[in-house]
Amino acid sequence: MAEILTWICWGVVTATWVAAAVYGARARKSRGQRQGGFSGGLWRVGGVVLAVLLYRLARGDLGRLTDHSLGLEVPGSILLVASTGFTIWARLRLGRMWSAAPNMLQADHKLRTEGPYAITRHPIYTGLLGMLLGTVLLNGLGVTLALLAVGAAVLLTRIPIEERLMSKTFPDEYPRYRKRVPCLIPGLRLPHVSH
Repeated sequence: MAEILTWICWGVVTATWVAAAVYGARARKSRGQRQGGFSGGLWRVGGVVLAVLLYRLARGDLGRLTDHSLGLEVPGSILLVASTGFTIWARLRLGRMWSAAPNMLQADHKLRTEGPYAITRHPIYTGLLGMLLGTVLLNGLGVTLALLAVGAAVLLTRIPIEERLMSKTFPDEYPRYRKRVPCLIPGLRLPHVSH
């Protein structure tokens, strides 16, 4: 059951991304805009390769940490499903403003501050991290801990890049938005560090 739910949630998110990418590519082509650069693809491929390598290396050691108990699986299931919905909501709300590269904006980019973007400044990352944590809990810790570590590292390296880009692009709006909305975890207010 845990494996099926995991595959369904990650499959729905993947299908949403593919459909949105195809729709976005068609929309940009009809407007005569150039497609995004190769660097965004390198981030994704590099992250996947690193995750697979870490998984293979840590498989034996982390396998001993596996604990399939209802105390982990129930909260993991709830977190995985809720985070899947939140991730999809954020991706759809961002719409054509989404970019694979953290240092690139779409033409006529508009700052999103409503919907999931009123809850956290990086709701897609919040959702993906929630999905990873839910996957770890649902699948009994173990090997999936390596995926959580790699996924968190990849996403957390992207946040400062995006923060700098948004601060530069929206010098009046973004500082006010930063004061109102937490970066990643709803309700968590950390001290602001200037860039």
